[in-house]
Amino acid sequence: MTHIASATATSTAAPEAFFTKWADMATWPEWNGDTEWVTLDGPFVQGATGTLKPKGGPKTSFVVAELTDRSFVDVSKLFGARLTFDHRIVTGEQTTVSVSISIDGPLAFFWTKILGGDLAKSVQADLDSLVTFAEAVRA
Repeated sequence: MTHIASATATSTAAPEAFFTKWADMATWPEWNGDTEWVTLDGPFVQGATGTLKPKGGPKTSFVVAELTDRSFVDVSKLFGARLTFDHRIVTGEQTTVSVSISIDGPLAFFWTKILGGDLAKSVQADLDSLVTFAEAVRA
């Protein structure tokens, strides 16, 4: 598996606020600048499937590969590769949220060249924007 990028942010929002935003996939474009639209084929549960349309790219199917009270992992299917977004939450005095993006498969090198740079540039900004929206959930 090839690591593409990671980001971390702290927040005063409760972990549930992040899960509320992740579960409401239709609103992802509000905080994720790379996403045109997202649909989920049913409830936000482990094993759920959906489709997303990155800006400037083809629509892509994905699966919610892991969902716990502290993690959310979605895996997008690309031709010859799998793109994984691993979201983690750690609680303490504040909530720490992290996302790590990786890719695997026989064409991972190709997709890393095509997508890797843009994902690396946007991951921190998207996470910071998510924090802003999550903090507004409790308001």
